[in-house]
Amino acid sequence: MMFRSRLFAVIVLVAVAVAAVAPCAAAKDDEELKGLKKMIAVVDFEDKTDRSRWHWTGPDPGQGMSDMLVTALVQSGEFRVMEREQLQHVIKEQDFGQSGRVTEQTAPALGKLLGVAAIVYGSVSEFGYMSSDTGASFGGIGGGLGKTTARVSIDVRMIDTTTGEIILADTADDEKSQMGLKLKTEDFSFGHKGKFDETLVGKATREAIDDLVDKITETLEGVPWTGRVIKADGAKVYLNAGQDVGVQPGMTFRVYRMGEELIDPVTGLSLGAEEEMIGTIEATDVKEKYTICTAAGGSGFGAGDMVRY
Repeated sequence: MMFRSRLFAVIVLVAVAVAAVAPCAAAKDDEELKGLKKMIAVVDFEDKTDRSRWHWTGPDPGQGMSDMLVTALVQSGEFRVMEREQLQHVIKEQDFGQSGRVTEQTAPALGKLLGVAAIVYGSVSEFGYMSSDTGASFGGIGGGLGKTTARVSIDVRMIDTTTGEIILADTADDEKSQMGLKLKTEDFSFGHKGKFDETLVGKATREAIDDLVDKITETLEGVPWTGRVIKADGAKVYLNAGQDVGVQPGMTFRVYRMGEELIDPVTGLSLGAEEEMIGTIEATDVKEKYTICTAAGGSGFGAGDMVRY
């Protein structure tokens, strides 16, 4: 009996220990499933709003909403987003499209220069307030009683820079209304975040942006992580990603050599390019913004080679 009691006690202790370790293992698995942060760029949205309908005198809604999207994407922890200054510099220097706008034809080439997996661009078609007043006024504050409605609508496209394919084409919109004293809205802009977030248009904008983040995240789950070789120096191969995207020592990456880009002679659109896997590299020394790797298979790696994980 004494032996059985001790055996039972040991079994209980083992079960408790396994139960305690299981959540940690599950958490680790969940963390590994998240993979590396994909690098994307967000181009300023085009403002297509009809300002004669929308009571708004603040900054360009296109720029304001693209800024909000960048912040939300970064805060999600899933992405590394290209800085606006660097993006605008490349667009200007390379003369991508008229008026600096990114198009379906120029996005793949821009993505390769920036080293990003995807580019998000689009337009704001609706933004601001519509009102229905009773005609009453109270000391000049706001101008009456009635229903105030804020509406926001954003049309977005996202291009996979490797294939040139549009992988997301969708609209995010939202509408908020309230009855009562109609307050003036012209002073609330993207530059006054605290006030803006409390307005009807601010709340509608936030929900539309959050919807976009969900759609972008879901779409990119099926797109492999990509990077680029910065340079190859003997046995060392430098990768343009590091701790900032979650690279860890021991990770193995596949390296591809891209062939000539194929252009449709009728549409002028990129049809992609032939690619050849030339080997694998293993992360050995991970820095903040880049990683030093060693060849695990193959040879002849060079700057510009595509890297996938």
